[in-house]
Amino acid sequence: MGVTMLEAMIPDREVCLRAIASRDARFDGEFFTAVRTTGIYCRPSCPAITPRPQNTTFYPTAAAAQDAGFRACRRCRPDTVPGSAAWDVRADTVARAMRLIGDGLVDREGVAGVADRLGYSVRQLQRALAGELGASPLALARAQRAHTARVLLETTTMRLGDVAFAAGFGSVRSFNDAVRSAFDLTPGELRARLARDPQSNGQLGAIELRLPFRRPFEPAGLFGHLIATAVPGVEEWRDGAYRRTLALPHGPGIVALAPRPDHIATTLWLTDPRDLTPAIGRCRRLLDLDADPIAVADALAADPALASLVAAHPGRRVPRSADGAELALRVVLGQQVSTAAARTQTGRLVERLGEPISDPAGGLTHLFPTAEAVVELGADQIPGPRTRAETLVGLARELAEGRLDLSEGADRGESRRALAALRGIGPWTLELVAMRALGDPDAFPSGDLGIVRAAQHLGIADLRTAAERWRPWRSYATQYLWSVLDHPVNRIPEAS
Repeated sequence: MGVTMLEAMIPDREVCLRAIASRDARFDGEFFTAVRTTGIYCRPSCPAITPRPQNTTFYPTAAAAQDAGFRACRRCRPDTVPGSAAWDVRADTVARAMRLIGDGLVDREGVAGVADRLGYSVRQLQRALAGELGASPLALARAQRAHTARVLLETTTMRLGDVAFAAGFGSVRSFNDAVRSAFDLTPGELRARLARDPQSNGQLGAIELRLPFRRPFEPAGLFGHLIATAVPGVEEWRDGAYRRTLALPHGPGIVALAPRPDHIATTLWLTDPRDLTPAIGRCRRLLDLDADPIAVADALAADPALASLVAAHPGRRVPRSADGAELALRVVLGQQVSTAAARTQTGRLVERLGEPISDPAGGLTHLFPTAEAVVELGADQIPGPRTRAETLVGLARELAEGRLDLSEGADRGESRRALAALRGIGPWTLELVAMRALGDPDAFPSGDLGIVRAAQHLGIADLRTAAERWRPWRSYATQYLWSVLDHPVNRIPEAS
């Protein structure tokens, strides 16, 4: 008998059984264990007594387990685990759909909006997701809404009706039913935990939560890069946290992200609480939190040239982006200039074109300019080389008019082709945008001076041949090569 698409998404049953027996956290988010005798589902690392094999069923998503009638375990909170690494690595339609659903698009535009972005009919999309994930787009969105509601109930003092609206539910009744079905608790019972949680601040607009990741996690290169390239007014490093502004669907937001041994301590200031789901998704992408560091390490450590680097700093992540269009414009502004010069020039553009915002802590002043604002300004008004200004405006025009998609659900192949066709976009720019905006794990800016120097330092005589050995993780190999250099991007400054 052949293997179904749904079965293919889950590790072999014997692997799953060994993972739950050893409480292996590396599999958290890769599959979920449902126990028929208790009616609950858990993450593989759940500390509860290991269920009997004959009583277990495995699902590829929390939504599939919930859709089958199982409730989330109260001990291991399986709805809070990192997302499957497959959705970041893969470039197919199902993975693109998952990224769009994760950004809250179903709540804003419905299933039809997701299908339209992907060029599918609603029926085709439903069939694809149900066949591979065991859940419909609505079930996936409903599970996500329930998780968002849980975060708001446990970390704010918002009225229950406001929580229902903010989480994306159409009515208080559907909110009550979904929360009770997912967690076997009423919204009021979840809210009762607020008084017992010393971390809860009870303020809308200052929501504190923890973003989980798979271990190992090496923060220095990730946060060091974001800090060293931070654009004044948009980003800053303060009190041990990277802070930045966010352009969200319902209004501007601000986030503070601080690395901790087992999570990222996160504080969000939102104009509209409906933006909690997309804000969390964008922060996770920015920090590459859904990566599989074990798979990356196994592949790269097999090369003697990188083995010592991987062993010394396991778990390096790719510094990605909270907004693909912003990242692309910044990469073009940084062409053929130093990091400091790029920050200065980009900061001036932000001050001139960015939407002003109010930062409750001070320090951040603007959103990054939209592509439309850059087009309206025109190349004549942009300082620096004329050719670069024309490239910037040309790129902005393609983004503004929808011919270039760098969003969460972009087709990487199509986006690469559209970028390559633009005047002034060379291989270095293309690969950096693919790596950081599109999340391509195999992007490789081979002509980057830092990579060339690092390869020479490591005694790599033939970089092209070596890079073939690093597939499909060349974006991560790039981070290790950059770590060879003595540069501020490789370290986190002392907390002020």
